[in-house]
Amino acid sequence: MSEKNKPVNSDSFFSNLQKYDMSKVKIEDKGLERYINLDIENIYLGGVLSNRMFAKAKIPIIERLINNIMRTEKYNGKKAKAFKVVKTSLDMIEKKTKTNPIQVIVNALENTSPKEETTRLRFGGILVPKAVDTSPQRRLDVALRNICTGAVNASHKNKKSIESCLADEIMKAAKNDVASFAVARKNDIERVAKSAR
Repeated sequence: MSEKNKPVNSDSFFSNLQKYDMSKVKIEDKGLERYINLDIENIYLGGVLSNRMFAKAKIPIIERLINNIMRTEKYNGKKAKAFKVVKTSLDMIEKKTKTNPIQVIVNALENTSPKEETTRLRFGGILVPKAVDTSPQRRLDVALRNICTGAVNASHKNKKSIESCLADEIMKAAKNDVASFAVARKNDIERVAKSAR
């Protein structure tokens, strides 16, 4: 069997993530607390919990970040490659902030998850926008998607690597900086919802 086709040993693959202390990570947003799973020991390379209702809440937040990196063309279906991107960006965050990078990610998710959105209601022949509260699970989905989209967009046609772009996006989002793509998107969504109340 060639080196390229060898199966990945998940024990050694994820062992370096276990250096981060999860007991000190605090989740301030009580709505998101139930859906942010900090269990790093149960990260899988395959879709163990796929096609099960509300199973996303059981998937560790780092694995969900890896899965969202895999949405793009370059990393589509390449979980090992996407994992290396996330692992390197976590090391960069730890080096720059001198804090637990998992706590930085949790803060970024809390700052970038929109609390309300708009939906369209049909009255007669016209569509009217109406503001609605966003469920916690969707809030987390949108925040993860926007963070990863912002990192991929920043690395496109740029000398900076995807790892440093992801680290910058997470750190900006954790500080609630409007220069972050995810924070800007959240502000846009909430501004449109506020006008549709």
